[in-house]
Amino acid sequence: AIDTIAGPSEILVVADRTANPVYIASDMLSQAEHDMMAKCYLITDSYELAQKVVQELKAFAEKLSRRDIITKALENSYIFIVKDYEMAFDAANIIAPEHLELLGQEVEKRVDMIENAGAIFVGSYSPEPIGDYIAGTNHVLPTDGNARFSSGLCVMDFMKHVSLVKYSKEDFIRYAPYAVEIAENEELTAHANSLLQRLREED
Repeated sequence: AIDTIAGPSEILVVADRTANPVYIASDMLSQAEHDMMAKCYLITDSYELAQKVVQELKAFAEKLSRRDIITKALENSYIFIVKDYEMAFDAANIIAPEHLELLGQEVEKRVDMIENAGAIFVGSYSPEPIGDYIAGTNHVLPTDGNARFSSGLCVMDFMKHVSLVKYSKEDFIRYAPYAVEIAENEELTAHANSLLQRLREED
């Protein structure tokens, strides 16, 4: 994570029909103002909500100080309408966003449906900017779908680890034949030989 290429910034909001369109639009724009390549997404099961969010995006964009950057960033941004709310979570895992907001009814119960995200913000009063400034979540997060296989920077990334392996003689005799089989299948005969020398002593 130390060497990750983080950016451009992105946010995905998953919202049901009960979510507040003003909150959604303002949160999307909080990332759009970072740079022209920022990406903002909304996934919802409500066409009506999507329309309201579009209206709010336009209204806010005209008022905000970085409107030129925001306008360009919105060209990279999308609103997806799904058949049902559950599909939104499947889509979120595929997108694997840097920042993921869950807005709507009982979203706390659906957090476990998310496997891929840099950071998750749950509920109407946990907007992404509170994570930027107050909540303490890390700013160095995987972007561009990299949350499918990596995590945000954390203290553990600055620690050095050493692996320790110690088998008893009995455990070695039990498990080494499996290692020999793997080594031989890989045609790494020196690996297999290292194991076999010890096994032959026991024959």
